[in-house]
Amino acid sequence: MDEWRSLIKGEIPPWVMRFIKQVGRGINHHAMIRSNEAVLLSISGGKDSLALALALALRLKWLPINYTMEGLLINWIEHPIEEEAQEKLLQFFEALNIPLTIVNEKQYPESFKGEFNCYLCARNRRRILFTYAEQHNYKLIATGHHLDDLVETTLLNLTSRATFATMLPVQEFFNQKLHLIRPMIEVHETTIERVCNHYNLPVVKPVCPHDYTNIRGKIKPIVKQLGKLDRDVREHIYNAHQFSYKIPRGEGDPPPAND
Repeated sequence: MDEWRSLIKGEIPPWVMRFIKQVGRGINHHAMIRSNEAVLLSISGGKDSLALALALALRLKWLPINYTMEGLLINWIEHPIEEEAQEKLLQFFEALNIPLTIVNEKQYPESFKGEFNCYLCARNRRRILFTYAEQHNYKLIATGHHLDDLVETTLLNLTSRATFATMLPVQEFFNQKLHLIRPMIEVHETTIERVCNHYNLPVVKPVCPHDYTNIRGKIKPIVKQLGKLDRDVREHIYNAHQFSYKIPRGEGDPPPAND
């Protein structure tokens, strides 16, 4: 039996409960998910998106409200996920009671005109997500970005673009018709890694031709070194952005769930 099934049965140790509640605090701080809303999960098969799905599913066991979820996994035709790995992902999401849709898409569409880089790939992924959300009437898309992602983005913008900017916990698109939310924005990457490794989540390593050459990979060890100077360096950078809590999403909305 896979170890992650014990969590679904309710055998949740304190350290995993702390992880789930960290996700809940991020949701509550920024009013990300409200009662009876439907959330489209951006699933890559990597550790971050699987940990996100796990946390969002498990917290429903004790919340006084309900929300529904669907996972969307983009399977690049040029670098497909093996069928065996796809089946394990489908079993994982079925156990979480989250439907998982797998769509086959081109990673290098003709519109790229032979060009390819991290920016174009991310833009292509977002286009597919947004199109699916519109077609299926989703107003919320949740991604697996975490605190380390926020810190790395901050340093990249600061050192490469001379701006103090980063990814937002809640990002609005199309005049507030669509919101991209990041429920794990207050969670350390090491916590996510521990959950995935300890419980043997069916993680799939996405194939990326720029995996070892992109600049974000060079920023990661710098963040770790900064963490040796101050263990709370990530939280300091997060708080320096002075995000506004309880971002409104329309008059008359019910309050968010409290963990």
